[in-house]
Amino acid sequence: MELESIVAYLSNKTILITGATGFLGMVLVEKILRVQPDVKRLYLLVRATDAESAAYRMKNEILGKELFKVLKETWGEDFDSFISQKVVVIPGDVSFENLGVKDVIIMENMCTEIQIIVSSAANTKFDERYDISLSINTFGVLHMLSFANKCLKLEMLLHISTAYVCGEKVGLILEDSTSINKRVKEMPRFDFEVVEKNLVNEKLNELRTQDASEDVITNTMKDLGIERAKLHGWPNTYVFTKAMGEVLLSHHSKNNLPFVIVRPPIVSSTYSEPFPGWVQGYRTVDSVIAGYCKGKLTCLLLGPMTVMDMIPVDMVVNSMIAAIVVNANKSSGIIYHVGSSLRNPIKFDDIRSFVVKYFTKYPWINKDEKPVVVRKVPIFKTMATFRMYIKIRYSLPLKLVNKVSGQCFQNIYVKYNQKLRLVMRMVELYRPYMLFKGIFDDTNTEELRKITREGYIEVEDFNFDPTCIDWEDYIMNTHIPGFLKHVLNK
Repeated sequence: MELESIVAYLSNKTILITGATGFLGMVLVEKILRVQPDVKRLYLLVRATDAESAAYRMKNEILGKELFKVLKETWGEDFDSFISQKVVVIPGDVSFENLGVKDVIIMENMCTEIQIIVSSAANTKFDERYDISLSINTFGVLHMLSFANKCLKLEMLLHISTAYVCGEKVGLILEDSTSINKRVKEMPRFDFEVVEKNLVNEKLNELRTQDASEDVITNTMKDLGIERAKLHGWPNTYVFTKAMGEVLLSHHSKNNLPFVIVRPPIVSSTYSEPFPGWVQGYRTVDSVIAGYCKGKLTCLLLGPMTVMDMIPVDMVVNSMIAAIVVNANKSSGIIYHVGSSLRNPIKFDDIRSFVVKYFTKYPWINKDEKPVVVRKVPIFKTMATFRMYIKIRYSLPLKLVNKVSGQCFQNIYVKYNQKLRLVMRMVELYRPYMLFKGIFDDTNTEELRKITREGYIEVEDFNFDPTCIDWEDYIMNTHIPGFLKHVLNK
């Protein structure tokens, strides 16, 4: 049987990508342009007020990144011309109907031309304002779905979710919506589009009537998001609104709409493409790395046996492209967990050891030009013991209490309490992942790997098999150096 070609499928295709300024979306854009220069067009929906602002964001926040250096070297002086022929940046916003696209002609062209939609726009802050998270992560999915139904040539809608929509489950977590649907049925009234939207509007109107400051509004809406998430069984606003986005996608998609959902866990730096170690921003575990190397991490809330499900970003992108090609024009609704915890698990405690080993050999040089000495910090296995430690650490020194009084003491007391609350809030946000006890099943993803191995010719070019990762080598020689270079600028 003659093998098919993934790259050939992408030839002459018109693709819409939302979230292209994000980590995952950006790597996808680079990959497609590099491996298939004969792609017809990439529409990039960028949050901006007008075409000029959108073009500025594309130039500086996407193409201006070092990620594109290989592509620029390939095309040389013709790079700008190549981009102008292949990429169309569109000012818009998934929070609005028609994706916020105001130009009627452009909208008509998109609906006529687009064959593939990659829906990766998301707000990934764990405790974002509830109104903002809802508008992007939940209702943004409905707006995308509405647009997809207008696309006359649509072959595939690929939606990026997160493996952690499962909440705080224990054991093997299947590639389906069973746990989400069960919780939805337990909700007193699941009319999400009405109930939650009305709740948000009422709270905002109440705050504005009280002439509340922007800071008060922001903090209140953040607290509301966490409150609603926990009420329904999710640990934070991000995973709750992403889960509800999945629910709305399944509930409102038509039978003839071909779509798949890709759920990555923690996405880390590139494994090999376009070069090893490229990363943008802090990727969960990087906060620990930064704290360790600078000597600012004094303790960790951590289950030593906790499996940290990580997967390099280029592997996620390879899986996305494979999922599009294999499932195109099929009404599947299949879900893919693209992670490593089942087939090549790495414990968080091992990552901690690698980090200490690295910075013992290559210490961070502080502002005084002195190397920072690193060592394994104490681990607290439960939230109760961690709270006790933090309260002791951030309590007012007795000698200070004896020396000051009156308003001065009150100011110090307020400051200490604010710091304590901030620390505990951050710890509570990360707690579900530092103590996570689930393993993500990837049966569907393994089947996708099998199909691409047996039916397509570019297996090596679209690798997303986590079993090939040597975690010590990757952390020590790829991820940490990449994080230092591209994020901490060292």
